Amino acid sequence: MAHKNPQNISPMQSRQKNNQKSKPKSNPKGAPQALPPKADSGGKKSRLPLVAASLNDHKKPAQIFTLQEANDRLYDLFRNHDMEHITHEQRLKLAQFYVLLMETQKVHNFTRLVTFRDIAIKHFIDCLIVPKLTQLQFPLLDVGTGPGFPGIPLKILLPDERIILAEGVQKRVEFLKQARETLALPKLDIIGKNILTGFSYPVKGVITRAVEDVRNTLRNVVASVELGGKVFLMKGPNVGPEMDVAKNEMGEFYRLDKDIEYKLPHSPHLRRLLVYEKIKSPSLEWLDQWAEKE
Repeated sequence: MAHKNPQNISPMQSRQKNNQKSKPKSNPKGAPQALPPKADSGGKKSRLPLVAASLNDHKKPAQIFTLQEANDRLYDLFRNHDMEHITHEQRLKLAQFYVLLMETQKVHNFTRLVTFRDIAIKHFIDCLIVPKLTQLQFPLLDVGTGPGFPGIPLKILLPDERIILAEGVQKRVEFLKQARETLALPKLDIIGKNILTGFSYPVKGVITRAVEDVRNTLRNVVASVELGGKVFLMKGPNVGPEMDVAKNEMGEFYRLDKDIEYKLPHSPHLRRLLVYEKIKSPSLEWLDQWAEKE
């Protein structure tokens, strides 16, 4: 099914969006207003939390396609973005995941991406491209998975491999359990807690797409990833400074195995995949020191 409008935005929606941009935003009577910067004791400006801004943090989908429509659109989009290897069964499960995520997004704020095209490219393809770039190691622990990225798309792509999802927010944990049941995903474990330095769950691979910096991620999983195991970090293009800090503080335990710069196929979105290999295990004293700090 061909789609002449790749962004799934109707002309009416486009006009409404342009009109909204041109109109000055009014402040409803009694609504909280953002406070100006306030000088601290050192003369520097610090900004108080912006109450008004938080009201707009929860993005809700303007349109949710049916399962069949989502499946058809994924077929077109995957074909146009070099993802033809995704099978019909896998694509259908991804379409189910899209519908489930967007229905939940109407109530809970799980993702900032709410258009179909953004979800398909920046969530699905962003996750599914990783096995084309490197060989993952299993069992694979997905740290800070949120609503299931990259773990659930990878599980759909690789149904026979064991994947563990770790997430500390209870509402997201309940959603992950629902997704596992709805999509009938075998060998998918869920850990309902944040992964910190003292946590130990032996795995051969760790993957994360979270915003946490490289050093902290490597430190938090150092007791879980086995010697010779790999940590796969899905990052943006400007991760260099984080890598320098990680090398200085965690270079005793890890070596950089791969540093792959790439773009999501036929898109402007730049990415960088870092693969670290664990070369040494920390002492119990080292782990205890960091556990106390946390």
